[in-house]
Amino acid sequence: MGYFYILSCIAFTVYGQIVLKWRMNMQNELPAGLLDKGIALTKLIFTDPFIFSGFSAAFLASLFWMAAMSKFSISFAYPFMSLAFVFVMFGSAVFLGESLNPQKFLGTVIIVTGLVVLSKA
Repeated sequence: MGYFYILSCIAFTVYGQIVLKWRMNMQNELPAGLLDKGIALTKLIFTDPFIFSGFSAAFLASLFWMAAMSKFSISFAYPFMSLAFVFVMFGSAVFLGESLNPQKFLGTVIIVTGLVVLSKA
C-alpha cells in the first residue's frame, strides 16, 4: 500500500500542476496590485471548477503523502517525488504544447538516475 500512496500523491500533484497552468494560460493578465492580485486569484478558485479541482488535488496529494509517511522513512519516500518533475514535463508537452529539448531530456535522465541511486541507499 505504501507505494500506492506515493504514486497517488505524485498523480494528484501532477494533475494539479497541469490543470492550474492550463487554466491560468486562459486568464487575462493579473492586476498589478498585490491585494487586487490576491482577490482575482481567490475569485478564480471559487468560480473556475478546474482551478478548484487543482486545489483539491493538492489537498488529496497531501493526504496521500501523510499516508506514505506512515509506511516509509522520508529519506526513502521523498526522492520518489522527483518523478512529479518528469511527469509534469511530459504532461506539459502533451497537454499544453510546451516544448521539449535535449536539455530537458538530460535533466530528466539525471533526475531518474538520482532516484534510482537514492532508493538503493
